Parts: sequence; C-alpha cells; structure tokens
Amino acid sequence: LTGTSREQRAFQYLLAHAIPGDPHHILQTFDQWCYHCEHLSCVGPDKGRIVERVLLERAPLRVLELGTYCGYGTVLLAQGLPPGARLYTIEGDPRHAAVAEKVIRLAGFSEQTVELIVGPSEEVIPRLREKHGLMNANLVFMDHWKRSYLRDLRLLESHQLLAEGATILADNVLFPGAPHFLQYAKTCGKYHCKVHRASLEY
Repeated sequence: LTGTSREQRAFQYLLAHAIPGDPHHILQTFDQWCYHCEHLSCVGPDKGRIVERVLLERAPLRVLELGTYCGYGTVLLAQGLPPGARLYTIEGDPRHAAVAEKVIRLAGFSEQTVELIVGPSEEVIPRLREKHGLMNANLVFMDHWKRSYLRDLRLLESHQLLAEGATILADNVLFPGAPHFLQYAKTCGKYHCKVHRASLEY
C-alpha cells in the first residue's frame, strides 16, 4: 500500500530511531524492527554473536561477504574488523544494494573500509583481484542464495582468492539448506568443518 519495499521501510525506521555513526545501535534498531514490525532475513543477534566470535578469533584483514541484502551482516562484520582491514561485499539485487549502501554509510563506514559491489556473484568473483584489488580473503561470509554456495566456493578456489588458513562462514546450511556445499566442504579434504547450531532469525 505504501509503494515501498519492506527493506526501504526498515531503512526509514533506522533513519527515525538509530544513532548515526553507531554500528551497534544500528543493529539493535534493525533487530527491534524485525522482532516487532516486519521480518527481514538478516543474520540477527543470535547468529550475529557467532560471527562476532569468529572475527575476534581470526582478526581478518580482508573480508568478503556474499549477499549484502540490507547491510545488516555488513555492519556486523565491519564493526568487528581490526584496524586497517577492508570488507568487500557483493549484492546481486540493485534494489537491496541501494538500501544497503545507505545503511552502511549511516553506520559510519566509508568506502575505504567497506566496498559494496553490485552484480551477480558468479560474475563479480572472477574480477575481484583485477577490478577491486582483493588479492585474497582471510574470511568469507556466505549469506546469499544457498544454491550458489558450492559454485562460488569453487570459483574462489579456482581464482586463488582464499588466503592460506582462510575461514569460510556459511549461514543457513541446514535450513533452508545447502547440502551439496556441505558435502563438498566435509569430504574434499581442504577444510576442517564445524557446524554451529542456532535458531532461525527472529
């Protein structure tokens, strides 16, 4: 009825209630909207704590996020980066990317810290080194189309975009599920696997 998308309505709520330049408060306000107004498939606070723990343990200098959506995960990742680190985030839907760009900048992150790249992941990944200067990633956060997880992991491997000892953090591998990705990760011999149990978002 309003002629605006759920994602745009969430951003309007952020503008009205969140403290600009305060990433933690931006995420809290997002959570309030998702709990009490409309559901968005953001990472959410429960799984967010797993992401924060991994960031603290790994202190990655180059992070790649597949699936920006509204920018919730991007802000979550960016606020946990060590000094001098850079985050590259890829979103295939231009409408979502437009909202995410505003959310990321509202949280106070510049293009020097967070670069948002719009386009299908299978087209962007092969150009990351040449066009965007990402030599390799220490941490990859996958939260896009589950059917693309395995394809994109293999693309990252074939283009040598994974740093030695890199961590791949993949959301929703059990539900809705990414069984082929999970089977590959467990059986290819390149990775040590750990499944984190968590509730669905909100």
